[in-house]
Amino acid sequence: QVQLVESGGGLVQPGGSLTLSCAVSGNSFSRYVMGWHRQTPGKQRELVAVISSGGSTNYADSAKGRFTISRDNAKNMVYLQMNSLKPEDTAVYYCNAKNVVVPRMEYWGQGTQVTVSS
Repeated sequence: QVQLVESGGGLVQPGGSLTLSCAVSGNSFSRYVMGWHRQTPGKQRELVAVISSGGSTNYADSAKGRFTISRDNAKNMVYLQMNSLKPEDTAVYYCNAKNVVVPRMEYWGQGTQVTVSS
């Protein structure tokens, strides 16, 4: 069983920065592709960024150039550095883990609220 706990959300002004963290408990962290998704009321959850165990990354167009996903395999941690934040980045951000061998083994954190407002 894998458990994910996000932290680091909060209120930030437009143009500001915020770093989200995701602590992952359980075994075989390196077997999971890790991702950050976000959701606003009335909309589907959308992918923000993903990172493989080897460090390969992929970003949504809205995140390219502003957000950076990283992971520390020794500490079982995943991060999302968010810069130049915009009001439209306001959402609940969720950490996600998907097993590369058994994709149905997928886990979500409880989410952390990010609000970008002046």
